[in-house]
Amino acid sequence: MSDDEAATAAAWAELIDTARRTAAEGLVVGTSGNVSVRVGELILVTPTGVPYDRLGPADTVAVDLDGSQVLGTLRPTSEVPMHLAVYRSTDARAVVHTHAVHATAVSTLVTELPLIHYMAAALGGPVRVAPYALYGSEELAGNMLRALDGRTACLLQNHGTVAHGTSLAQAYDRTAQLEWMCRVWLTAAALPGRTPSLLTRGQLDEVGEKLRGYGQP
Repeated sequence: MSDDEAATAAAWAELIDTARRTAAEGLVVGTSGNVSVRVGELILVTPTGVPYDRLGPADTVAVDLDGSQVLGTLRPTSEVPMHLAVYRSTDARAVVHTHAVHATAVSTLVTELPLIHYMAAALGGPVRVAPYALYGSEELAGNMLRALDGRTACLLQNHGTVAHGTSLAQAYDRTAQLEWMCRVWLTAAALPGRTPSLLTRGQLDEVGEKLRGYGQP
């Protein structure tokens, strides 16, 4: 096995693990949602309509940046246009798309997630909602890109979430953080007669500056 083949195999294994995690942690139901990771000029993607627990090393699916399938016999996810739009427009190395319950609920209520928690700063700022469009369409990909401008995650109206990162782990973590923030806002906003306190843009910017030094050196 060449170095390129080994790298592809390792990335595919991590992609399967990430996809299975979205299902195990309730971010998707059945075969909904999809995951991708970039290896060189290859975009490895989950196949359409196949339960994640049935995927193995021999099921690798990949497309190039033009969307042409270059690896595998299973058909790639129908959301290839959305994934490719992210890779063509950002330096992302991984994309996670889910139908998370609380995030999807929020996408039907507002055009931007209210600033309920400072972790919005970790996603680049207030999380926008991309207007609804048919799944798998170029229109949806375009709406998503506008919502992602300056952000690493967004909501898709009446649909779900998209998050990207420099790794599958980071893209997944951003997805989970977004779902958690949506749950917090829905929980607080549901209390009769009470209105949740929200952060200001200034407070969020202050957090953004502090987060630049977060973690171990």
